[in-house]
Amino acid sequence: MHLGLFVLNTGHHVSAWRDPDTAVEPATTLRSLTHTARVAERGLFDTVFFAESAGLPDLDFETMSKSGRGVFIEEPLTSAAAVAAVTSRIGIVVTQNTTYDHPYHVARRVLSLDHLSGGRVGCNLVTGVSDVEARNFGFDGIPDHAWRYRKAEEFCDVVMRLWRSWPEGSVRPDKATGRLFDPDKACALDHRGEFFKVMGPMNLPPSPQGAPVLVQAGGSPAGRALAARYAEMIYTVQNDLDAACAFYRDVKARVTGFGRDPASLKVMPGLSPVIGRTRAEAQERDVQLKALTDPALGLGFLQNWIGNDVDLASFDLDQPLPQTLQTRFGTASLQVLLEASRTMTLRELAQYAAGGRGHLRVVGTAVDVADEMEARFRAGAADGFNIMPATIPGGIEDFVDQVVPLLQARGLFRTAYEGSTLRGHLVD
Repeated sequence: MHLGLFVLNTGHHVSAWRDPDTAVEPATTLRSLTHTARVAERGLFDTVFFAESAGLPDLDFETMSKSGRGVFIEEPLTSAAAVAAVTSRIGIVVTQNTTYDHPYHVARRVLSLDHLSGGRVGCNLVTGVSDVEARNFGFDGIPDHAWRYRKAEEFCDVVMRLWRSWPEGSVRPDKATGRLFDPDKACALDHRGEFFKVMGPMNLPPSPQGAPVLVQAGGSPAGRALAARYAEMIYTVQNDLDAACAFYRDVKARVTGFGRDPASLKVMPGLSPVIGRTRAEAQERDVQLKALTDPALGLGFLQNWIGNDVDLASFDLDQPLPQTLQTRFGTASLQVLLEASRTMTLRELAQYAAGGRGHLRVVGTAVDVADEMEARFRAGAADGFNIMPATIPGGIEDFVDQVVPLLQARGLFRTAYEGSTLRGHLVD
């Protein structure tokens, strides 16, 4: 089983910052960031993961002011460099955007960090989902889905070719001959595509791990195909066990279709645990977080996803979401919310969105969390999990101290790092 830590502010619950046990300090502080990463490395995690959003949530400022999630997000490469300096084994995954950036810039920045970390870096390429973010880059709104993924396909291809643009053995500094590299093996990329023209090659030597690890986070057919062709990890939103197993089978089949070993792509759904010494204690913690959440906040996130042409506040919060609006959960990652909307009241759905954004939530003891993880792992629903603690650092400390030993005792998780690179960690 593989484990990643998704670092986000003071935790993945929107009201984590108000929790009495959570330090109210920016997630960008070096002390907070490095402490959290070191805890994950102590827990032998494969990765620490940094998301990216170059825009505020699509909420009014009054509602937004009550959220501890998604408002202040550090630039991932900067944070990753800080983490690389204080850790030695854990992998570091940074997110970069294929819609608003250029493949040469991304390839160079990520490969530079990979060298500095000794080959521990992965790159999560995303196309973006927010109109607000798009407007920060000169667009009127987020571009068409098909256009974005067509561009992402070319982007991934160029980045990976740049990372491997120096053939194995071509860069061998030889003081006797006075040559830094073998000129007979050097060649330009000379890429000319629909979106990019890139001469190449990369002005950096090959990575200590061959190339940085490519990661993808997309549940649509286009996103799955992109991951199956290029990625070594895919982040996904999967709550229902049957749906998770179906997603797993589909992605693995797509990997095989591209002539790859299905084991070469790790399926990593998100898991947001709330851990207590007893189930009652865990439930109490969860209730406390919900009580700290202004109802308008969860409703605001739902409003953002459904569309601003309908005022959700005008509906009865203690009734289910009208069926006419359920069809608006269009993206694959929001289909979990669609399923939830069929059984929850609008008030409950808003709290659900505020808690884990549709990701699997387990509220219980460490044994409950380990049991759920083992069941899904053995059922063929996941190769591992991207842990999304409700609160940080307390949530990840609880997981490392209480859940990891249980997984190790069951023979599900490593008891020591065997490799020194991220790609090495992903070998089963």
